[in-house]
Amino acid sequence: MAETARSAPLELELKRLDKRVEELIRTIGQLKEENRALRQRQQILTTERTSLLNRNEQVRTRVEAMIGRLKALEHGA
Repeated sequence: MAETARSAPLELELKRLDKRVEELIRTIGQLKEENRALRQRQQILTTERTSLLNRNEQVRTRVEAMIGRLKALEHGA
């Protein structure tokens, strides 16, 4: 009987620890999924940023060319 009295708290502690381990495993799974989604989003944003920088450079080049043509017209008139 003394054996049973001592094993009850131990069983409760083991169940508590088992529940906590299961919670941690779920949390790790959620964090892994969130991390994957964030990495994917970062990749998309990096690609979008590169595209926008390229477009910005193209527009800048076109505006500079227009300014050059306007100045040439101004000096030619």
